[in-house]
Amino acid sequence: MSKFIPIGLFVVLVGFLYVGLDLDPKKLPSPLIGKKFPEVVINDFATGQEFKSTEYLKGKVSMVNVWASWCITCRAEQAMINKISQENNINMVGINYKDEKKDALQYLDILGNAYDSIIYDRDGKLGLELGVYATPETFIVDKNGIIQYKHIGEITSQNWEKVILPKVQELNQS
Repeated sequence: MSKFIPIGLFVVLVGFLYVGLDLDPKKLPSPLIGKKFPEVVINDFATGQEFKSTEYLKGKVSMVNVWASWCITCRAEQAMINKISQENNINMVGINYKDEKKDALQYLDILGNAYDSIIYDRDGKLGLELGVYATPETFIVDKNGIIQYKHIGEITSQNWEKVILPKVQELNQS
């Protein structure tokens, strides 16, 4: 009987690994959905002044996009972010994540600045609170500061039109 215990544990472990390797991390729900956006004292990108991270979110449906100049996918996504900003009624908040300010400024000069406001998260403090593990990541936050949706990876016209935009429109109507 005691000979079968290690074999049984091995079979269970292999089963967990098999199921776990088949999961898509982009489809895992965020534990922050339905919770208030984290309130962290952070710096404004343009002025350097300290403020609470929730100040830019009050009373508006917001798209909070975590980006960095060193992120290749962010560069690919920026044209879509610019288009979204121009064509939609949404408060665009950028979080410049673990970046050098001079590099971020150059990124915005070259690719365009679609953001109504930018949070400078040099040390990743807000990113940690949001559970950011890769850039870009995007959050849709309702008028009350509650996170309603999280998207990991590049926003494309397809996922914008099929998933994110309907969510934004629903929140703007409520």
